[in-house]
Amino acid sequence: MENTLQHIKLRNQNLVSGKILDINLSYQIFGPDLHSAPIILVNHALTGNSNVAGESGWWNSLIGENKIIDTNIYSVVCFNIPGNGFDGNLIEEENVFTTKDIANIFLKGLEFLNIAKLHTLIGGSIGGAIAWEMLAIKTNLANHFIPIACDFKTSDWLHAQCLVQQFLLDHKEDPLQKARLHAMLCYRTPASLNQRFRNEFDAEKQILKSHDWLNFHGKSLGERFSLSSYRLMNYLLISINADLEKLPEITANIHFIAVDSDLFFPAFEMKNCCEFLKKNKQNVFYHEVKSIHGHDAFLMEYEQLNHLLNNIFYEK
Repeated sequence: MENTLQHIKLRNQNLVSGKILDINLSYQIFGPDLHSAPIILVNHALTGNSNVAGESGWWNSLIGENKIIDTNIYSVVCFNIPGNGFDGNLIEEENVFTTKDIANIFLKGLEFLNIAKLHTLIGGSIGGAIAWEMLAIKTNLANHFIPIACDFKTSDWLHAQCLVQQFLLDHKEDPLQKARLHAMLCYRTPASLNQRFRNEFDAEKQILKSHDWLNFHGKSLGERFSLSSYRLMNYLLISINADLEKLPEITANIHFIAVDSDLFFPAFEMKNCCEFLKKNKQNVFYHEVKSIHGHDAFLMEYEQLNHLLNNIFYEK
């Protein structure tokens, strides 16, 4: 069952930039009351939010009653990245936060909720990157960590994509739509689009079906997301930089889940990180989703994700 949006006021939060801000941190809890069951923290993806379960939950194929992340068994917490707009709070200054700032804010939120230890920390894409930052700061935070389609740092490739995004976001006409069209091509693959659309033309709309699909995603994002929020998220992607030296100190069992066709956070980057950690840690494991759909496969290939998470959560 969906829980109501709740709020924490964090005062005098020190940011990487040196600024000090009061932060409105909103969150939702699904499942049993806090401290009556093991706690799982879910970090949402780029245009996601705290509403991870229930009828309109964006990850409700994985989270909910009798799902793999079973809210009969676990208390599931999800914070909103401040400025994502889901709670009505917008931040006009796009470069106010780094992922390290968000990690510190989420850690303060856990402290406010008296959560010293998580059963599991899980996140996909930017949510997983923020999770890496959290664990680099507090290495004993979780028993289990599941980073999905993400990395602990911004690669040169991702920097380049974010630069293109910034150019598009600076356009005066339909900047959000333009940026989203480019982003969708980063989140998917040539094979995915070619298989789906096959160069078919919509005679009624007088447009290629692939163009119509891209336009739909551009317009639909504008209806539920603000330009300032998207600028903020793009800047967060540029700022990912968890302390590499701290990563081997993470006590959690780490289960990497990569997507073999991911163009945004390539699987080889996750595999390299896994191999690096294996030099100093025994409890590190690599899993891979097989898909033609690229980065977005972590929001599409639910049969494979359910299978992988079932093995991780319920392995004997």
